[in-house]
Amino acid sequence: MSMNREQKRLLQRQGQLGADGEPAARSREKTRPTAPAQAAQRSRTKPREFLHEVGVELRKVAWPSRAETINYSTVVLMTLVIVIILIFFLDYGFSFVARFLFK
Repeated sequence: MSMNREQKRLLQRQGQLGADGEPAARSREKTRPTAPAQAAQRSRTKPREFLHEVGVELRKVAWPSRAETINYSTVVLMTLVIVIILIFFLDYGFSFVARFLFK
């Protein structure tokens, strides 16, 4: 099996490779969640807790500056105009060819 050092280290951390680089023997253990674990999975998050977690996650977002937003919007609009013009001329050309062939 060909792999780089990073992949080998990852597989060793996961227990899929031994220290010598050979595949580790897998043990078959069946893990079933216990009744309290199943009940915890079914419980719902309270709306207030959910909104708090949303706020925490939104603080982690790298928001673009006003200049970046304007630049990105300009690029999108210019691309949109170019694609619209391209589709218009392709449609016009195909309709001209179809009219020529079926007349």
